[in-house]
Amino acid sequence: MAAQGAAASVDGLFQEGTAAYRAGDYSRAARAFGEAARRQPASGTLQNLGNAEWQNGRTGPAIVAWEQALWLNPFNRAARNNLRFARKAAQVEAPDLSWDEVVSTWLPIDCWAWMTGASLWLAVGMALLPGILRRRKASWHQAVAALGIMVFLLSVPAHLGVHTRARIGFVAQKDALLRLTPTQEGQGLARLGAGEPARWVRARGPYVLVRTSRAVGWIERAQLGLVCP
Repeated sequence: MAAQGAAASVDGLFQEGTAAYRAGDYSRAARAFGEAARRQPASGTLQNLGNAEWQNGRTGPAIVAWEQALWLNPFNRAARNNLRFARKAAQVEAPDLSWDEVVSTWLPIDCWAWMTGASLWLAVGMALLPGILRRRKASWHQAVAALGIMVFLLSVPAHLGVHTRARIGFVAQKDALLRLTPTQEGQGLARLGAGEPARWVRARGPYVLVRTSRAVGWIERAQLGLVCP
């Protein structure tokens, strides 16, 4: 009953956000979609949240929401197109991904964990099962085992790429100050634009050490939205 009530509440918030968006009340739409996404993260909800934030003129939160939508569903073409348009309009760059992080964007994040485990057990099973059952190992056993090893070798780097990509964030506020030290008195190193990518290194109190394309420094935790919702 509690699960049904929560689902109904999320559905109600989504409908409220949709109605508010159609009425042009983008602030209310963003609040409703944001609360729905907080309770039950979903790619479609986050995409709509990004749309509402963009209409509100909040570039940073819009980019964060669309990136989170792609994190959950890399096949969300609308969110991808919105990101491309927003970055061009705001003149901010996309995050610089390593090759394993690029591979990790090809499929939903949960798929890589399943593929890693399933392919390993498939390879081990095809290698050991004929002996356990006292049957002659056929050529197709070796072929399936080789396929399992190949998929495993591909999925392991992608699985690792998911974990490193989860530390990528985006500046949520315009002109966020990048500081030399995690204090209010810290020397300013740069002003970061809304939607600019930054990698989370570590946190200290209300500040986060991030690595950007321009410098490494500290920003307030509230000014950074991570790609992992």
